[in-house]
Amino acid sequence: MARNTEPTEVKGNRADLTGQVALVTGASQGLGRAIAETLAANGATVCLVARSADKLAAVADAITAAGGKAEPLPCDVSQPAAIEAAVGGVVERHGRLDILVNNAGVTRDTLLPRMSDEEWDEVLTTNLRAPFLFMRAASRPMMQQRYGRIVNVSSVSGMIGNAGQANYSASKAGLIGLTRTVAKELAGRKVTVNAVSPGFIASDMTDALGPALLDEVKKRVPAKRLGQPAEIAEAVLFLASPAAAYITAQTLVVDGGLIG
Repeated sequence: MARNTEPTEVKGNRADLTGQVALVTGASQGLGRAIAETLAANGATVCLVARSADKLAAVADAITAAGGKAEPLPCDVSQPAAIEAAVGGVVERHGRLDILVNNAGVTRDTLLPRMSDEEWDEVLTTNLRAPFLFMRAASRPMMQQRYGRIVNVSSVSGMIGNAGQANYSASKAGLIGLTRTVAKELAGRKVTVNAVSPGFIASDMTDALGPALLDEVKKRVPAKRLGQPAEIAEAVLFLASPAAAYITAQTLVVDGGLIG
């Protein structure tokens, strides 16, 4: 009999986020959408950030149809003024901001000798500068209310490196360092800052690798399968919950044992 390697679906509420307001970047698809849906399913009002207004509206509609609360918030995360306006608008409309999830990210993969300045800058701008700007803006209301949860989505590539991803690996390694530093700065105001580092997760990007390469990837992972977006969302949910009050400056690796 073939061994079932697919994860068991997790259903039902695991944390009480009733009355809390969350902002999730890169929420129009993939990991960001799964995270937003999970936070909403546990009671949070979720503000959805991405460039595509149409995709955000579809996610917001799905969350609302499932009984949750969501607000689409189109925003170009490469623009500092847009980030300040987005965070300020959330606080103005909702009166608070309790959870920030920095998930938005891009890749522009190529080997170092062929990597252009533009490919380096674009990845660092979206993957590292934008989280810094969102954290700076969100830290003000969080410190004032003396409560907050910031979760940054990094990657195992930022911990072990990956050929062809000098820009991406540098940005994700930098995000881990930024997480640890900001956590130390905000801990006294009861604001925690942590990172989640996914390994290979089922997505449009991994689908593009093709069946043969995907089989090789699965062989490298001790769990012998790809992770699911919902499994990353569950890790984020825990770190964003009141139960994680004494956890800060940490990186939670969710990779099926890939990097040990």
